[in-house]
Amino acid sequence: MLRNNMDAAEYSTSCWGSSSSSTSATRSRPSTPSWPPRPPQAKGADPEDPDEYKAASIFWVPREARWSHLKASAPQPTIGRTVDDAMDAIERENPALKGVLSKDFARPGLDKDRLTQLINLVSDIGLGRPADRARDILGRVYE
Repeated sequence: MLRNNMDAAEYSTSCWGSSSSSTSATRSRPSTPSWPPRPPQAKGADPEDPDEYKAASIFWVPREARWSHLKASAPQPTIGRTVDDAMDAIERENPALKGVLSKDFARPGLDKDRLTQLINLVSDIGLGRPADRARDILGRVYE
């Protein structure tokens, strides 16, 4: 449905980038009482301190790159630029990811309505529960 007449390689890039962002956001910020994840020695740590996450080997996702921000921005015509900026922010905060994330969501040929639909579709997929983590969610999104 979402792929429509989009080239398979183009769809793959868009799909994986969006899905990966959602998965990392959910796994780094699960909706459980244990949020925020803190290393045992850091009780009372600041949940918005990137160093706390990095010390525990957890990727830091800056506010402007969090899935909740992308989902809220999805209806805007600038959603492609917003996603690209989010990927830039994640790479900036996590040097191990530098040059890894796709940043071509603002390109003119990418249908922004389809991108919005993809974000909404991914948002509705359960990723935070243990049973969901055991399934090949990213594979299911790609299909």
